[in-house]
Amino acid sequence: VQLQASGGGLVQTGGSLRLSCAASGRSSRTYTTAWFRHVPGKDREFVAVFFRGGSSTYFADSVKGRFTLSRDNAKNTVYLQMNSLEPEDTAIYYCAASTQVIYSTAYRESSYAYWGQGTLVTVSS
Repeated sequence: VQLQASGGGLVQTGGSLRLSCAASGRSSRTYTTAWFRHVPGKDREFVAVFFRGGSSTYFADSVKGRFTLSRDNAKNTVYLQMNSLEPEDTAIYYCAASTQVIYSTAYRESSYAYWGQGTLVTVSS
């Protein structure tokens, strides 16, 4: 499967962005899809995950209550809606997917076989 992440951009503090992760090759419903983010000089950080088959999601504490996930099955796309953005959210955001992800390790990069190319989100203060 190939993943295409998009939707990044420049936004002011308190603003919103919606990132998209479009999958080609197989239906996105058959994959667990996650978002990670990376700030140069730091480790890549887990953001959120949308488990396959249903609507179960999990968010990092740093984004809980501000970010949400949704899926458009017809478009094979998973969306990360980011609200109340803060300068600390500035990063390159990556989507990742895999068919074999268990709940307890969904935050780990190693759980995902497929990765998108990243989209830059910049939040100005």
